[in-house]
Amino acid sequence: MRPPTPSHLTTLAGKTDDWFRRATAALLSQIPCHAGCAHCCIGVFPITRLDVRRLQEGLAHLPKEQQERIAARAAQQVACLEAADPRLTASSSLDGWSDGEIDGVVNAFHDVPCPALDDNGLCSLYAYRPLTCRSMGIPMREGPTVNGACTVQTFVPIVRLPASFAEEEHALADRESAELAMLPEVATDGEELLLPFAFVPSDGRDNNGPASTGRTST
Repeated sequence: MRPPTPSHLTTLAGKTDDWFRRATAALLSQIPCHAGCAHCCIGVFPITRLDVRRLQEGLAHLPKEQQERIAARAAQQVACLEAADPRLTASSSLDGWSDGEIDGVVNAFHDVPCPALDDNGLCSLYAYRPLTCRSMGIPMREGPTVNGACTVQTFVPIVRLPASFAEEEHALADRESAELAMLPEVATDGEELLLPFAFVPSDGRDNNGPASTGRTST
C-alpha cells in the first residue's frame, strides 16, 4: 500500500471534523469553541508526520509573503527550542523521549502562539490544521469524571456523549496510526515532533545537523 497522500489525509481530516460536529451537536452545542477564540492555539505540543504533510500542503497554497511570515515565526521558535534542549538540534524527532521530558518542554513553552495564528486570532491554515486541533474542545472523560478541554471551558455539559463516540474516536486514532506507519519519513525521522518544526525547512536536519533557523525578512 502506498503512503497516504494529502488527498488521503483529507479523508481522515474530514472524518475527524464530522466526528467533532456530531459530538458538539450531541452535547447540545454547549462547547465554547468559536472563530477568534485561540486559547488552544497557544503553546507548543507534539504533532505527527501526517500533520506535517497537511501543514506543508496548506503552506504551499498561501501567498509567498504569508508563507515567509509563518516560517519566520516558526524559525524563531525552533531556535528557542533547540537552545532549551540541544537534542532538538540534531533531530526534531521526539521518539525516545519520555512523557515527562516532552511535558517539560510543553510546559516551558506554554505561552508560545502557533506560527500559523494570525493577528485576529484565526488560523491561517485552518483547512490543513493537525488532527489534534480538529478534535480539541470536546470534554475529556477520565473514568467517571468529565473535564473541560481548555481553560475557557469552565463548565462541562450536563449531557454525556454516548459510548459510541469514544469507540469512533479510537477507530480514528487507529486509522491515523496505520497511515502514519506507512510514511517513509517515519522510519528515518520518527513519528512525532513539536509543532514549530513543521513549518521550517527540514532537509538535512535529522541526518546532517540543524537546518537554518535564521529569521526571514518580511
